[in-house]
Amino acid sequence: MAKKPSQPDKTDDEAERLVREGAEKFGLLPQKHAEQPDNKRLFDDLPPANIEQPKQNTLQDIAAPLPDAPVDKKTTSRPHYHGHRDRLKQKLLESDGEALADYELLEAVLFRALPRIDTKPIAKELLQRFGSFAEVINASDGELRKIKFIKDAAIYEFALIKASTKRLLKSDVVERPVLTSWIKVLDHCRAAMAFEPREQFRILFLDKRNRLILDEVQQTGTIDHTPVYVREICRRALEVNATALILAHNHPSGDPAPSPQDRNITRSLVWAANLLMLQVVDHIIIGHNKYYSFADQGFIKQFQNEFERDLASV
Repeated sequence: MAKKPSQPDKTDDEAERLVREGAEKFGLLPQKHAEQPDNKRLFDDLPPANIEQPKQNTLQDIAAPLPDAPVDKKTTSRPHYHGHRDRLKQKLLESDGEALADYELLEAVLFRALPRIDTKPIAKELLQRFGSFAEVINASDGELRKIKFIKDAAIYEFALIKASTKRLLKSDVVERPVLTSWIKVLDHCRAAMAFEPREQFRILFLDKRNRLILDEVQQTGTIDHTPVYVREICRRALEVNATALILAHNHPSGDPAPSPQDRNITRSLVWAANLLMLQVVDHIIIGHNKYYSFADQGFIKQFQNEFERDLASV
């Protein structure tokens, strides 16, 4: 007799159902979560945002200069004296310097040494202290430095002018007949000696055509005296094959009036030179703004006549 298949036990099903309901009631079963939306799909329907991407700096951008800062015209305008300098330069060029006063010429000399300073008051102070353009140029370094703003750069400019002037005036004398350019000889002596702080005894040795062979300072003395040795002067003249001499010395006091000693040494040199068949053309004393010439005053001729009379009486 066939066996009937077994039927599910209703009791077991009921028990399972009760357990599940109890577990759900006390939250013992895992909760079903709502399906999370796909973010990508949510933004697919939105219009594209107009977002500007930051610019990437290149090497050229980094090396490029910064934009100019706002310019304050009040603080960046040229100093007032720059326009004055331009006008003074133009005046100098148009007149070859003849139209410039001494203080204006000094201003121009100081332009390069003091590029950021108004030089007009400095130039006027220099003239007030020293007296003239020439005296400023020939002043000592120590005296110049007592003036405000006069430092190495300005002193260099003055020294350059002094050296250039001496070179120019000496070149006018060299290789030219001295007696036909006497004014240039005087100018040369003035430039070389007029403002020296100590006495100098200078000799210009001439050849038989009265051309300059040598210009030489024989002695440098004190503020009011220079030792002069007649024998040494004559010996030197013979060494350089000179036939004539021009004697010159300065008076630092500025007054070229001759002293008794000046007359005596001139007489001695004229007599000694005549014995050696040399001629003393003149003895010049240089002051600051004037000179004294023994030849102009007739003393050279007088001393020669005295020598000839004494020689004839022997």
